[in-house]
Amino acid sequence: MGRLSFSCLFPASWHFSLSCQVLPRLLVPSFRQLLFISLVVCLIGLLYLLLVAAKGHTSWVTTENRFHRHLARVTDLDATDTSNPNLNYGLVVDCGSSGSRVFVYCWPRHNGNPRELLDIQQMRDQHRKPVVMKIKPGISKMAKTPEKASDYLNPLLSFAARHIPKHKHQETPLYILCTAGMRILPESQQEAILEDLRTDIPVDFNFLFSDSHVEVISGKQEGVYAWIGINFVLGRFNHVHNDDESVVEVHVPGSDQQEAVMRKRTTGVLDMGGVSTQIAYEVPKTVSFASPQQEEVAKNLLAEFNLGCDAHSTDHVYRVYVSTFLGFGGNAARQRYEESLIQNTATRNKLLGQHVGETAESPLPDPCLPTDLQDEIGPSPQRLYLRGTGDFDQCRLILQPFLNRTNDTQTSLSGIYQPVINYNNSQFYGFSEFYYCTEDVLRIGGDYNASKYTQAAKGYCATQWKTLKERFDSGLYASHADLHRLKYQCFKSAWMYEVLHSGFSFPTKYKNLKTALLVYDKEVQWTLGAILYRTRFLPLRDIPQESLKGAHSHWRPSFSFVNNHYLFLACFFIVLLSIMLYVLRLRRIHRRAVQRYTPSSVPWLEQGLGSPTLPITL
Repeated sequence: MGRLSFSCLFPASWHFSLSCQVLPRLLVPSFRQLLFISLVVCLIGLLYLLLVAAKGHTSWVTTENRFHRHLARVTDLDATDTSNPNLNYGLVVDCGSSGSRVFVYCWPRHNGNPRELLDIQQMRDQHRKPVVMKIKPGISKMAKTPEKASDYLNPLLSFAARHIPKHKHQETPLYILCTAGMRILPESQQEAILEDLRTDIPVDFNFLFSDSHVEVISGKQEGVYAWIGINFVLGRFNHVHNDDESVVEVHVPGSDQQEAVMRKRTTGVLDMGGVSTQIAYEVPKTVSFASPQQEEVAKNLLAEFNLGCDAHSTDHVYRVYVSTFLGFGGNAARQRYEESLIQNTATRNKLLGQHVGETAESPLPDPCLPTDLQDEIGPSPQRLYLRGTGDFDQCRLILQPFLNRTNDTQTSLSGIYQPVINYNNSQFYGFSEFYYCTEDVLRIGGDYNASKYTQAAKGYCATQWKTLKERFDSGLYASHADLHRLKYQCFKSAWMYEVLHSGFSFPTKYKNLKTALLVYDKEVQWTLGAILYRTRFLPLRDIPQESLKGAHSHWRPSFSFVNNHYLFLACFFIVLLSIMLYVLRLRRIHRRAVQRYTPSSVPWLEQGLGSPTLPITL
């Protein structure tokens, strides 16, 4: 008769066989057999359940992260719960050219995963208003009386101190960062102001404040902070991406990895103010330079930094290009344009013996002003009278030389180096004048479309000034649009178009530019990026308790031995089953030994022979 054999090497080595005569006995199993079968079934069921739970956990975590990202847009607008003992606070004072503002930020305890950043939000008072205060003038006005610099900032810091629980003051970092207004002062005057702040502020306030917490930052730093802030609010530093989110191939700076990594695509920033224009975007791949001189220039424009708390991890290492162009803001460009008109007209009149533009009766035609708008520019000795002709295309052509473009490759405004942009896989947000030009009057803000924009701008420029004023009086334009905006909308529309497409070389078919005033209904300041960068090592104090999660980065914070009792039960039953199988194996071995050495089965005993030597193992 045949036999059925079963064997297993794990978790305890065992083997048994069944003859056909024994099979009927299985129909009436013993208690031990029932126990064995039950354990096997339980083990298989638990392993299946564990696999299903683990498979579903990834999608659950992704869904949870997406939910929290969307929820943050709502909860960030709620009043801050200052009674929460796990809430931390931070202060950033933006000392600008026209005034200084203090921003109060808060964040919950870090979740312990070193791959994730602090969840920093702007603090909101009981009325759900951002905790912000501004004073005028700028701190640079203290240049002649630097000993009063700390008194100048006292109202801002007192305001912030009233909103933060007193017992939290000593662990609340304070950063005082000065920008353009201070940068134009002589270094000796800068240092005198900073020294007064370093000396007096720790006496009056109990915030976490050291000498390195107050400084004059460069335009490059300010641009990087703005880029960090916007991408943080958009959730681009969360590298758990979904199928509906765009990714980019990145050669991580300073990494030993030969292969590129895929992570979320960050967004670039375009910002045009009254005086300057700025661009900032990630350079995902290693760049090459046309010459050693270009490489030297690029070193001052490329910033490589690590946003993460682990200096040895490359999860949050970024290479960002930042460039600021003074004189390329909307108002500064108009001023340069008017100075050129005055100079060129005076020279032409002198050579040809004409008097064009010298009186209101013989105005100089200006294609960059709305049709029939009359304007006066220049000081009284050089007063020039203009009359708008409203020709958008001609205005663009006249403005192109003011971009100072060169024939060098990989350059933009004024011949400044600009790394290649992958226009097929990129996204940009346009702020300030990029938004005002598209929305305040033209009313097409949001997703930028070059053809629609030019059509709207042409129509506006060609409209009679009288008609534009009637529309303005009827409230057809944005509430904050004024007559100055109406007068120079035609010029600024053409200037913005040329800067974007001729200066920065964006294709006219580019579809991934959004012009915006707010991001998720919030005004995003560079100060958010500043505090995010400067507090990046704070999570280290919360991570040692969660080192296991850090070592296994694919385990999300909610995936623990406490919460996942399936894993615990599975391990318990595996150990129990191993013990049971091992005991059964020992009993089987013992039974066979007894049967082997009974008198009926030992031939040499019946024949009266001496017993052979049996090996004994202790």
